[in-house]
Amino acid sequence: MKNKLTRRQALIGAIGLGCELRAAGTHQAVESHVHLFDPQRVPYAPNAPYQPPAYTLEDHVKLVHAAGLKHSIIVHPEPYQDDHRYLEYCFAHEPSAGYFKGFCLFDPFREDTPKRLGALVDRWPRHIIGMRIHEVSMTPEAGGRIKNRDMRDPRMLACWKMLASMDLAVEMHCIPGQAANIRNLAKECPGILVVLDHMGRPGQGTEKEFDEVLRLSELPHVAMKFSGWEYYKGDLNALTKRIYGAFGADRLIWGTLGNTLADYTQHSVRFDELLSFAPESERNKIRGANAERLFRW
Repeated sequence: MKNKLTRRQALIGAIGLGCELRAAGTHQAVESHVHLFDPQRVPYAPNAPYQPPAYTLEDHVKLVHAAGLKHSIIVHPEPYQDDHRYLEYCFAHEPSAGYFKGFCLFDPFREDTPKRLGALVDRWPRHIIGMRIHEVSMTPEAGGRIKNRDMRDPRMLACWKMLASMDLAVEMHCIPGQAANIRNLAKECPGILVVLDHMGRPGQGTEKEFDEVLRLSELPHVAMKFSGWEYYKGDLNALTKRIYGAFGADRLIWGTLGNTLADYTQHSVRFDELLSFAPESERNKIRGANAERLFRW
């Protein structure tokens, strides 16, 4: 079921106007990027690209209560490929009604993807907020694991248009070299919210390629996750200022906050260090208010 206010309208409406917090002080954090795994309950896919140790719903709920997280977004992980049973289990057993939302994973090129995605959305209409697409190579893969499909193939544009018609977002997990392809698709689909994972993975491309990632901020329906710090080995302070300068406080979303209270506390301290130049009201937006707005909590 489609809401009257589209994500693009919500995103553009906040630009220039800003988002005033309802109360002073630090905003409760929203974890915008958590992978949950329970291979004992739902085994990994036979062609899983990696097999991580379990981080279960029950593990995450402990962090939710200990850290006082307001919401979490489950990003359906690659080890499960397009088997969403554990994602649905987490929705069915969330710590409070409406606590979770999630991004799913389907093959953009499979003919049955619209039908299967539609069925998932129908089962969880207030929980599924978009689809994640992995583009971590410049060499297209026609089949096999769900990743690196050709961004210039007409089927990719058809997939984006299908997501837009369902008022779902697209979450791009991509290397900087894919920025031009993302721009072309985003311009063709101005009604879709595009979320760039892990700061656009700046360490996996040239400086010129990452400049193109930052230029995606020229499109008002593109937002960036301030996440995946561990993947970047350069000057994170300088990178943070560049990203903030491009996307501003209204289109940055904090994610990957850690799996334990100790991790979360460490990440919180680092967050404030990295964004010490920004007013507390703007840090509050990035901590959680932007995610609440963009994903309609």
